[in-house]
Amino acid sequence: MSQGIEFNRMMLDMRAMQMDAMAQKSAVQAPAEVGASSFSDMLGNAINKVSDTQQASSQLSNAFEIGKSGVDLTDVMIASQKASVSFQALTQVRNKLVQAYQDIMQMPV
Repeated sequence: MSQGIEFNRMMLDMRAMQMDAMAQKSAVQAPAEVGASSFSDMLGNAINKVSDTQQASSQLSNAFEIGKSGVDLTDVMIASQKASVSFQALTQVRNKLVQAYQDIMQMPV
């Protein structure tokens, strides 16, 4: 599978998650719907996807380093950048969550 297709799939997944989050935000829901994913589940899935991306990048890099046939330098660099961008995005989300928590904790009761 080419890296372009994987990138497109990742973008489609991110857009789908965004649409799900917007739908959940706009709809008034019962506190505990059966089968509904919670925020912690969504965050956990995002963390797992970033981890998978980093592991795939590491494996591709190791395969290139040992000279495995069929591994191209451009694929290694693209995988590395994809892992880097996804980790930076996750870090920014974490920073925003921490800032929101701090803002809420500083509100007068």
